[in-house]
Amino acid sequence: MKENTSGPYTGGCACGAIRYEIPGEPMVMVDCQCRDCQRKSGTGHGSYLAFPGRASVKLTGKATHWDLAGDSGNMKTRAFCPTCGSPVYLTSAAMPDHFTVHAASLDDPGRYKPQMVFYKASGYAWDKLDPALPTFDRMPPKPDAG
Repeated sequence: MKENTSGPYTGGCACGAIRYEIPGEPMVMVDCQCRDCQRKSGTGHGSYLAFPGRASVKLTGKATHWDLAGDSGNMKTRAFCPTCGSPVYLTSAAMPDHFTVHAASLDDPGRYKPQMVFYKASGYAWDKLDPALPTFDRMPPKPDAG
């Protein structure tokens, strides 16, 4: 399959009831090995693309939302399709302008290029991720604003 390397990022759930279109490039693409992501994905990690500018996301369909406290104590909301159960996106109360999608929900998952690994301390030896990626035992520190 030929990769789409330009234009908006598009995707949705497995049955097509939820769709999104996101202009621009993601801020970061990450693999996360926290227990929440392991449980949500049914495997050793979750893979995500985080975008700035939630207001510019074109979203159609109605997702079911599930709120939970992250390791930091901040609330995050996971959105999945009530028909097929596919996880599609997540948002966070701590970063309300960000919109994060699951890499497998992309129409072209080949556009996903992981840049780092979060929560490596929770990872398992059987979950083989790219050893060249920078890793963080938990969330990486936020960059200084000035």
